[in-house]
Amino acid sequence: MGILKDFKAFALKGNVIDMAVGIIIGAAFSTVVKSLVDDVIMPPIGALLGGVDFSDLFITIKQGATAGPYLSVAAAKEAGAVTLNLGLFINNIISFLIVAMAVFALVRVISKAQHAFEKPVEQAPTDKDCPYCFTKIDIRATRCPNCTAELP
Repeated sequence: MGILKDFKAFALKGNVIDMAVGIIIGAAFSTVVKSLVDDVIMPPIGALLGGVDFSDLFITIKQGATAGPYLSVAAAKEAGAVTLNLGLFINNIISFLIVAMAVFALVRVISKAQHAFEKPVEQAPTDKDCPYCFTKIDIRATRCPNCTAELP
């Protein structure tokens, strides 16, 4: 029973719940970014490059049961061919870069918000002016080293 009690205390801590929420939101965001790359960004780029569908950009390493050429990665896999899927890799790199930029922007905004709400730490003065000769002296001094006057 002690282990379950300890696990419950750990699982109900604020940080664990925050982390779980972050993971769930991150997974949902990743799905949206993948759709953005696959369905919005890459089709126009493919059209500009002569109608290339990046998701089907691949190199056949080894022919399958039926010889190629294969029209898509799915057709190559169905035939049992071994392929190097460059287009899918490019899509995943673009997705990663978008997620990384979004996370960087979010961290930057949160950091700036935290700094805006922090109170500046006021430092205690380390020196004072001599009331007689106006020289800066250490705050702990009882006599001015410049004019030798006793300080109040």
